[in-house]
Amino acid sequence: MKFTLEAGRGAYYITAYRDGAVRIGQQEFAHSVIVTAGQLLEWPVTLIHDLTIEHLGGALQLQPDIIVLGTGSRLVFPPLALQAALAALRVGLEVMDTAAACRTYNVLLSEDRRVAAALMIEASD
Repeated sequence: MKFTLEAGRGAYYITAYRDGAVRIGQQEFAHSVIVTAGQLLEWPVTLIHDLTIEHLGGALQLQPDIIVLGTGSRLVFPPLALQAALAALRVGLEVMDTAAACRTYNVLLSEDRRVAAALMIEASD
């Protein structure tokens, strides 16, 4: 799926997504990443069921108001402990499949929201 949203003000926009890869600007990633307007972080996470607050430490250091969590090709909710920990920190969490997370991140970014996308990229077959 290719996105047509233009990158503005030097921010990291997601320009395309397909199973097994995400393109941010002109760079393609075949592994999980965390992206904000100004930073890209490698994210060595592959299993949603094992996700903890520590796994989102890189995203939290960027002080987002909301984290958009892309869980791969299908929607899978993370453990309740993670959801509770983010709520205690007053950080919103939106969980969706990675394609939807990419679109949602771009919309929130275009609205100048402090958003981080934590995108799980599954290995393509």
